[in-house]
Formats: sequence, structure tokens, C-alpha cells
Amino acid sequence: MTVFAGQGDARRSMPLLWRGPEEPRTGRSGPKPALSVDAIVAAGIAVADAEGLAALSMRAVGERLGRTAMALYTYVPGKAELLDLMHDRVLAELPTGHDPADGWRAATTAWAEDAFTCYLRHPWVLQISQARPVLGPAELGAMETVLRVLDGAGLEPRLLRGVVAALWQLVRGMARTAAEARVAAADTGVADAEWWHARSAQLAELAPDFAERFPLLTALESSAAAPTPGAGDRDGDDAGYLEDQTREAFRTGLAVLLDGVETAVARPGRS
Repeated sequence: MTVFAGQGDARRSMPLLWRGPEEPRTGRSGPKPALSVDAIVAAGIAVADAEGLAALSMRAVGERLGRTAMALYTYVPGKAELLDLMHDRVLAELPTGHDPADGWRAATTAWAEDAFTCYLRHPWVLQISQARPVLGPAELGAMETVLRVLDGAGLEPRLLRGVVAALWQLVRGMARTAAEARVAAADTGVADAEWWHARSAQLAELAPDFAERFPLLTALESSAAAPTPGAGDRDGDDAGYLEDQTREAFRTGLAVLLDGVETAVARPGRS
């Protein structure tokens, strides 16, 4: 499921994204209104975190707040605008104060780890396409942070754009795989260990010459430690192992990417 951001009325969604801190309403007696844009956004995030993006609706958010969907429209025009606000609110969780004192590589690594963890807290964000950015302050602030941590590398603009794009896609892509590993068994009704066992048995029968046909793949898989189903996981299968393997692959890929940045910076006459 892929969702495109920015589908609402820009004349209404952009002011909401860039609004200042909410202030209590004045001119009325009685208690402060129970609803606010911030409360609605927080409830929307809670719905998506618990049930996924497919379950997000103005009605579901209203029910979580103990109100009708119609009550929400006074504050947020609709679901499309709400999704933009939710996306930007999640990215506001990313730290921005990475210390460049230890060098650009350490700061970039710290940012990537923080982003990976943030996406796993809110995996539904990974279903929002990057083809059209939300253009909210937190999203642009996250990009500014990436540029700041990479600033010490001294990359030329063309290289910098490529590095930023590759870094962001590495984080999002690996986080999505890790998030999917968490829910695959529950969503399909088949435990990971059972799924792999059934197909491994079929491969052994249908391709008895597998090792000869795919020698490099066989060697690579043989070098990895075998998973221990049920060890330390949540659901009695190897989902925890698969998530850990994905995180390890993410860190390896990140290190190689940053090695490449160092090489590009040191290359004489780079263009």
C-alpha cells in the first residue's frame, strides 16, 4: 500500500503544517475545548501505530477522542490534510542536535540510527511516498539536519544530492523490511520458520543441484549463522532474528556507503 502525501487543499493544509503553537481560545467562559489540532494529530498517529494506515479514518480518530468525525472537521479539513500533519509530527521526533565534534561520519551514523528507530516506531510512515514531499517544517528540518551532519565531508552539490538520496533510501528501505518482519507471521497466519521450512523442502526436491547452480548464493548463506526459531522473539518464530539480521545489514550497508563518501572526498580531481 502506497499513499501519496499532499493530496489535500494546499491553501488549508500548508497553514496547518506551518502554524505556531496552539493557544487557548479566548472570549468564551467555561472549560478549555477538549479538541485541538495537536490532539487530533496525536490520536491519528495512535490509530496508525496500533492498527496500520489502512485503519486511519476521521471516524476512527474521532472515536479514539470520544467525539464524532464531524467534530474534527472544525480543526482539520479531512483525512488527506490529517495525514500530512501526522507525517510531519513523526519526523519532528528525529533529534537535530547531533554533535559534529567527532566528525561528519559519526554524526551521520547517529542520525541514520535515530531515523531507523523512528521509522520502526511508526512503520506506517514508510507507506507514504517520497515522490511528493509534505513540505512541513519537521520534514524540511530533517533534511536540513542530514545536510548539516554531512557538511563536514565537503561534498560538492552533485555528490551531496546523491549521497543524501542514497542515505535516506537505505534507512527507509531497511526499516521497512524490519517492520514487515515483525508482522509477517501475524498478517499471513504462517510463522516464519514454517514458511521457510516448507519452501526449503520444496527447493531440495525440485532443485537437487541447487548448490551447483547457485554456488555464490550457497556460499553466502552457508557463512551466516542459522536462525534459532523461538529464541527471544515475540511470536514463537524467528521474526526477532530476521529483524536483527535486517538491522545488521542496514548498519553494514551504511558503513559501506560512508566508506564510499570518504573515497569520493579523497579522490583527486573529483567532479
